[in-house]
Amino acid sequence: MSGIDTRHLFDLFVTADAGQVRVGDAPCGRRRIVAITGERFEGDRLRGRILPGGADWILERSDGVLEMDVRMTLETDDGAFVYVTFRGFRHGPREVLDRIVRGERVDPGEYYQRAALFFETGAGGYLWLNRIVSVATAQRHPDHILYRVFEIL
Repeated sequence: MSGIDTRHLFDLFVTADAGQVRVGDAPCGRRRIVAITGERFEGDRLRGRILPGGADWILERSDGVLEMDVRMTLETDDGAFVYVTFRGFRHGPREVLDRIVRGERVDPGEYYQRAALFFETGAGGYLWLNRIVSVATAQRHPDHILYRVFEIL
C-alpha cells in the first residue's frame, strides 16, 4: 500500500446553539458543551437532515488544541436513522483562532481542523456505514460548520 485512497461521502452542514454549558477549568482543560440544533448532509449515496439533540463536548487544552467530541443523529431522506460519533482537533495561530471565535470567515488553510467519524445504524440500506472509517476536514462559517466527509477506502 503506497497511500490512502478516499471517496467523498457527504458534506455535513452543522448548526449549533449559541448558548453553551461552560463546565469551566477541569483537570484536562477548559470544558464546554455546545448543543447541535440541526441542519443537513448531502452526498451521492446519502442525504438528509441532522436531528436536534446532539452535542459537541469540547475540551480546550492548555497547549491551545481544541478537542472535539461530537455525537449526533442523522435522518436520511428515506427515513433511516444513523448515529454518528466523531473526534477531532482544531488548532492554529492564536490570532486566526480568535477571528474564528469572533465569527469571521477564515480560510481553512490558515488553521487545522480534522476529525474521524464512525457510524451506527440498523437500517438495511445503510449497513455498510457500520463497517467504514471516515475522515473530515472542517471549515467554520459564521452561521454553521461545514465538514467535508470522506470514506477511507
